[in-house]
Amino acid sequence: MTNYSIRINKYLADKKISTRRGADELVKEKKVFINGKLAVLGSKVSEKDIVEVRGVKQKEYLYFTYNKPIGIETNSPREGLFPLGRLDKNSHGLLILTNDGRVTDQFLNPKYFHEKEYLVKTKEKLRSSFKTKMEAGVNIEGYVTKKCTIKILNENTFRIILTEGKKHQIRRMCANLFQEVADLKRERIMNIKLGNLKPNAVREIKGEELAIFLKSLNLTK
Repeated sequence: MTNYSIRINKYLADKKISTRRGADELVKEKKVFINGKLAVLGSKVSEKDIVEVRGVKQKEYLYFTYNKPIGIETNSPREGLFPLGRLDKNSHGLLILTNDGRVTDQFLNPKYFHEKEYLVKTKEKLRSSFKTKMEAGVNIEGYVTKKCTIKILNENTFRIILTEGKKHQIRRMCANLFQEVADLKRERIMNIKLGNLKPNAVREIKGEELAIFLKSLNLTK
């Protein structure tokens, strides 16, 4: 790419130095320099420019798995961390907690596809056509869900792997096919698994597990 010119906040976000909002704060704090001169909000950067961020200590990014219990709203039990995505009050299972704002767009933006796996139990016996219709995509109020993977475990239990996350999506998909969800548990997000983590407990994501997770988001710690 030649002769490009982009705003300084987008440049710093693209370089994974901060979020765009964080970059604006760095500029306001007079810590960003372009070719040795202080940047201002809205400054633009070309390919030949030298950009420096001075006087900023590298933030320690933290990542945890959290087993959200049934009956509570999505939140974080750890101060300074926020959850990536949500689980409704009546669902339980895996949430990823972090203080890394860089992850948000890569993880939540619908243009990216990240697998999420759920264990679902229904109140009624699953219909014979359920798997085929779910995997093909279900029309929920005018939106047709993307193809997914279903594994039937018994007459009223199945696993589902999604690459999107519309509000109450699984419950709405099931309702459209005349099945009412009795229990919904998220067990995996990408390579991060809930495992035997007890309800309301957290564990740190680190080592190879973290490296794989960040690499899939085009990030580094």
